[in-house]
Amino acid sequence: MTFDDALFNWLQIHIVAEDRPDDRAALDTRDFFAQILSEDHEVSNLHISATDATMVHVKYERNGRTKLQMYPREAAEQLLVDIRSNPKYN
Repeated sequence: MTFDDALFNWLQIHIVAEDRPDDRAALDTRDFFAQILSEDHEVSNLHISATDATMVHVKYERNGRTKLQMYPREAAEQLLVDIRSNPKYN
């Protein structure tokens, strides 16, 4: 899995897991993507550092440097919106 895909997938499921702390599948999936980022892409200290009206800021360390990646908030939260809109998951 590419770094960009793994990071975006982690972000989306992290947002879901934060919103649904009793959702074991969401927590396990978040941990799965975190493991991919750690083991395959040497990422550490991964976290959302800020969320504003339009962007979600993800900070992490890679190759000895602190990095910041920003994503449109609407895209980052789309998985959560989809889950909330499906009565099967509520």
